[in-house]
Amino acid sequence: MLAETVKAIPSATEPLVRVDAIDLSLGRDASRVHILKSVSLEIGRGEAIGLVGPSGSGKSTLLMTMAGLERPDTGRIIIDGEDLTGLDEDSLARFRGRNIGIVFQSFHLIPTMTALENVAVPLELAGDDDAFDRAATELEAVGLGKRLSHYPAQLSGGEQQRVALARALVVDPALLIADEPTGNLDETTGKGIVELLFRLKNERGATLVLVTHDPGLAAQCDRVIRLRSGRIEMPASIGA
Repeated sequence: MLAETVKAIPSATEPLVRVDAIDLSLGRDASRVHILKSVSLEIGRGEAIGLVGPSGSGKSTLLMTMAGLERPDTGRIIIDGEDLTGLDEDSLARFRGRNIGIVFQSFHLIPTMTALENVAVPLELAGDDDAFDRAATELEAVGLGKRLSHYPAQLSGGEQQRVALARALVVDPALLIADEPTGNLDETTGKGIVELLFRLKNERGATLVLVTHDPGLAAQCDRVIRLRSGRIEMPASIGA
């Protein structure tokens, strides 16, 4: 096992994501709750993983920990050879901005910004001079080339999720994570978003980790991981 001070060197055969015995509790004192309990897993490059389980089982918390939005109390999260648990907040934000795309159930678009401006945000934060050109190209890729100047309130739920997907993909991330990406959409719209999500993931060779309560969506993944009470219950077969 590598020493804590040594950064792993990624290779073509090394997993993109390594979760190493993480524990995480949230809250304070009597209200503190042990959410994740000695969770370990590896996710291969280009793999699509579905995280399933009952509400409160820790799925979304595990996803946010992989994204560096929650820090484990113990254990390590290694993404593409980088130990996130060893990074300070600024370094973590820079790493996330370059390597991880996030799609939330509730879209999380900035209401005072147009679709183009929302998608350009991560590129602007990274100092890209061509942020708006790249954002426009990404919106074209998700079928919103004619909606660049529209604000979130002027877009349907499905269109807003397409903007969110474009924003997640515009940095060409190695890891794409999605938390109930169809949870706020009707069945037909959700199906379209899922088809787009997997098509773009495959075209770019990204690794996808998604949380879902939808067995049909989970069944489209290469592998399903089931959580219960903060632990990985057992490797589940697709469609289980």
